[in-house]
Amino acid sequence: MRLGGKVAIVTGAGRGIGRGIAVKLAQEGAKVVVCDMVAENGEGTVRAIAEQGGEAWFQGCNVADDKDVSALFRAVMERYSAIDIVVNNAGINRDGMLHKLTLEQWDQVIRVNLTGTFHCVQEAAKIMRNQNFGRIINIASASWLGNIGQANYAASKAGVVGLTKTAARELAKYNVTVNAICPGFIDTDMTRGVPEKVWDVMVGKIPMGRAGQPEDVANVIAFLASDEAGYVTAEVINVGGGMVL
Repeated sequence: MRLGGKVAIVTGAGRGIGRGIAVKLAQEGAKVVVCDMVAENGEGTVRAIAEQGGEAWFQGCNVADDKDVSALFRAVMERYSAIDIVVNNAGINRDGMLHKLTLEQWDQVIRVNLTGTFHCVQEAAKIMRNQNFGRIINIASASWLGNIGQANYAASKAGVVGLTKTAARELAKYNVTVNAICPGFIDTDMTRGVPEKVWDVMVGKIPMGRAGQPEDVANVIAFLASDEAGYVTAEVINVGGGMVL
């Protein structure tokens, strides 16, 4: 239970990778604040944690809204008086070829994936500087290197990488680490929605020969959130079975 007594916020924790992260952190002893836009999904994650004997509660939050994010962090501080771990997982995609991409599609993705992450990192920084301790883990994507049909998504995740490295430099002297995880092709509800042929092509690009599981991402995050990773910061870690070399 290497996270015993720690308080963790996980955004976008209602399903998929976010749920896997929240469950893993709870298994490691953290008190987990499950954040999601969809209450039903978030409550489902809370139940999954409770069934395993963990502690969690749901807080609805739209990370694109700075007031919502401020209210989230204020509520957690009122309840626990500390925030030790923040995992910024909330994100959306609105894919389209560059010449057809609308400004609305661009703005939606940037607002949630990049600006939303900024809101949470900023609130976490205010608290963790005073605590002289913290772990911030941002979920980027292997797509930050560029992906056909994802100009908006790739740009948002590249922005998350830049934000991560800057925040890491600013917060290092306060014993706060900031790292980014770049998941590859992970088996979630979203990826299960692609046609079978596309699935086969994607898996075919992975040297390990399989899609990743949310637990594969969560296991790395549990380490980065621990005291053992106290000297690891400003890193961008691929979790993709060798897909990104």
